[in-house]
Amino acid sequence: MKTYTLPGTNEKETVVQNMFTSAATAYDINNTVLSFGLHHLWKRLTISLLDIREGHTVIDLCGGTADLSLLAAMKSGKTGHVLTMDLNFAMLRIGLEKVRAKQEKATVAVVQSNAEFLSLKDSSVDRLVVGFGLRNVSHLDVALSEICRVLKPGGRFACLEFSTPVNGIWRQLYKFYSFALLPSIGKVISGDQTGIYEYLPASIARFPDQEAFCAMIRKAGFREVSYRNLSGGIVAIHVGVR
Repeated sequence: MKTYTLPGTNEKETVVQNMFTSAATAYDINNTVLSFGLHHLWKRLTISLLDIREGHTVIDLCGGTADLSLLAAMKSGKTGHVLTMDLNFAMLRIGLEKVRAKQEKATVAVVQSNAEFLSLKDSSVDRLVVGFGLRNVSHLDVALSEICRVLKPGGRFACLEFSTPVNGIWRQLYKFYSFALLPSIGKVISGDQTGIYEYLPASIARFPDQEAFCAMIRKAGFREVSYRNLSGGIVAIHVGVR
């Protein structure tokens, strides 16, 4: 297994955006193949924990290809507002195509935006969800503070992210899959040459574990912070209340 060196904070945004631009057209199929289809279940569970109601304003931050946005729109209904926000234009273009295909059933708008500098008013959002996106921001603490700022008092935040498997043997198997198999499979499917499928497992390994991430969410200003492990802790859903 090759060792991948993650980009430094100063160059991370540019490097990551180049990677996702390259991988955008194959992103959805790679998610399905590499997760054995489980990402659909993970996303549905995340939306269910967010407790979206009819008429809610919902932000899908780092929303990319809009999977979570479309699920959220089914909950908020025609009187609600769902906004897909992502910095990467190529990913948003894929998301917009999916939104247009289902426009009769869901009302979703798509906006290019940086998670660290949200162009939203204070206390203007009922619910905010992030799926597999916060690993890619340059300053995680800043992004969490922005999320807290834009949520209304009592508003809910949910983050679906790869995490740390709870069982030692399972952790080693997952590490082997992530670093030895995933990059090769991802490259074959996408034809990508930017290194995104080496970056992804390396960024997962660097991301805070479940308890450490809970502490960061609390520090950003959230209460009632908890998490739910899925697939043995390969993935975790963190939830907090503004």
